[in-house]
Amino acid sequence: MTQDTNLGKIEISPTAIANLASQAVLQCYGVVGLSSPTLREGIAELLHPWEAHRRGVEVRVVEDRIHIDLYVVIEYGTRVSEVAQSIIHSVKYNVEKALGMPVERVTVHVQGLRVSSPDAVAGRAKRGRARGGGSKSLG
Repeated sequence: MTQDTNLGKIEISPTAIANLASQAVLQCYGVVGLSSPTLREGIAELLHPWEAHRRGVEVRVVEDRIHIDLYVVIEYGTRVSEVAQSIIHSVKYNVEKALGMPVERVTVHVQGLRVSSPDAVAGRAKRGRARGGGSKSLG
């Protein structure tokens, strides 16, 4: 991404944008972490750990418009749609604030759900039965 000014040219790499986005995602409630989009990329990251900061974030700049794809793992028991909306708003706000340029699209891909502790699942199941609802098995 390039921006011309009267004093010169500013170039912002997709990696820099990905770093901004990943920091914003990891601060959102309900997010456990970022995940690789594919198994192959996950294995590549194990072999090249210095590239781990880009895991789970893909940035494309098309005609000076920023498109961000995020691959996240969300806490089990949270409302997935609410967490995803929070991620979208947070990433869009933080990247636009840092760059001063609009983000056209943020897409959240939920790669999985993770349970923090077995006690959390048991507590949710008990509360569900107390209200007359059933508990669901994690599989």
